[in-house]
Amino acid sequence: MLPQKLAEEAIVPNLNETEHEGKEEDKESQSIFSVKNLLWHGGSSWDAWFSCASNQVAQVLLTLPYSFSQLGMLSGILFQIFYGIMGSWTAYIISVLYIEYRSRKEKENVSFKNHVIQWFEVLDGLLGPYWKAIGLAFNCTFLLFGSVIQLIACASNIYYINDNLDKRTWTYIFGACCATTVFIPSFHNYRIWSFLGLGMTTYTAWYMAIAAIVHGQVEGVQHSGPKKLVLYFTGATNILYTFGGHAVTVEIMHAMWKPQKFKYIYLMATLYVFTLTLPSASAVYWAFGDELLNHSNAFSLLPKSGFRDAAVILMLIHQFITFGFACTPLYFVWEKVIGMHDTKSICLRAVARLPVVVPIWFLAIIFPFFGPINSAVGALLVSFTVYIIPALAHMLTYRKASARQNAAEKPPFFMPSWVGMYALNTFVVAWVLVVGFGFGGWASMTNFVRQVDTFGLFAKCYQCKPPPPPAAVAAAPHH
Repeated sequence: MLPQKLAEEAIVPNLNETEHEGKEEDKESQSIFSVKNLLWHGGSSWDAWFSCASNQVAQVLLTLPYSFSQLGMLSGILFQIFYGIMGSWTAYIISVLYIEYRSRKEKENVSFKNHVIQWFEVLDGLLGPYWKAIGLAFNCTFLLFGSVIQLIACASNIYYINDNLDKRTWTYIFGACCATTVFIPSFHNYRIWSFLGLGMTTYTAWYMAIAAIVHGQVEGVQHSGPKKLVLYFTGATNILYTFGGHAVTVEIMHAMWKPQKFKYIYLMATLYVFTLTLPSASAVYWAFGDELLNHSNAFSLLPKSGFRDAAVILMLIHQFITFGFACTPLYFVWEKVIGMHDTKSICLRAVARLPVVVPIWFLAIIFPFFGPINSAVGALLVSFTVYIIPALAHMLTYRKASARQNAAEKPPFFMPSWVGMYALNTFVVAWVLVVGFGFGGWASMTNFVRQVDTFGLFAKCYQCKPPPPPAAVAAAPHH
């Protein structure tokens, strides 16, 4: 099939590439109207853009107003722009390292047919087994908790439509629903889901902004943030988490027909995401102010309406998609561990993947703290997985003059010197280590422990309204 052949296209040019180019174009024109290809097989630059933009904001869209209440309006906006640009830079660095690794391997005649390259393999090929172990540990743990957060968000959201069941019961139900992602083979097959997912977050973001403006400011609204350092760095770390959604960059690149085109796609996706996150978070914070400090999910304050219910339902579907995005690399790792990665049967692979879902389900029930868990994951895992490790890996990969001279990708046009790249990478490492992991880790874990002390582990219904006391129900008079 054409998509499979294109997906296996070598990054290193070969003599037959030009010869077969015309034939490939003919095949493409013949199959372009195939419904299966249209909906199922994606590998273009647009597919990658939709995947990045759709995956970057999901449930975190609902927690950004909460972060604004911790940071204040100005800091919230500035941190979004700052971490959005920094996240785009490290996504670019990851793409450069992927191309470097793959070009070196293809020069050695290594074939990647029926094999999906992952981030830890890139680190192994460029820097050795110790870096592989570090990358594997951080990446898998981050994706594990990223999947956990999607389950928690599903239960938190559906509760605002139907509160007949508590959030823990909804977590059981959505855990079973999300387990069906084991049947989606790879990122090639997320074409229609990425497109729909981005539409869903776009609707939700603009619903939040418009609904907050129409609602107006609540009586006596206060915007006192930032009030405490703990809250300030907790909010900042949630935004670090928001723009650190590129732990699946390598898998998305590998699903592209021409991975070399990925370099600036993440930046383009981030610019679009700004149009969703900045207006929605600013408007909701403007309307509700400090009330958000005790409402980490924006849906809990927005007035109930058909538009809100539609946004909740769309976000539930999108969280299912994002769960699949986060889990698919974990499925790949698990398949490689048990020797099932080359199996062509979708059903066999699906059965083999099921054990990955069980711990995710369990952790979502233990830690149902929607909002605070985002900041904790951001500080302890995202900081290393998608900021510090890629920047360090890039500096070490090109530390020798020969490596820089023979680099598959030269420095970008906007920073043509290697010195500039090293300086920027050093800044990323230092900033994220001190502010993201250091201050952010202290603040987010302090806040997280506070949630555990207040609500307990296995909380049945986190931040739910308490039921009315029996005394409040007037007894009917007896006749």
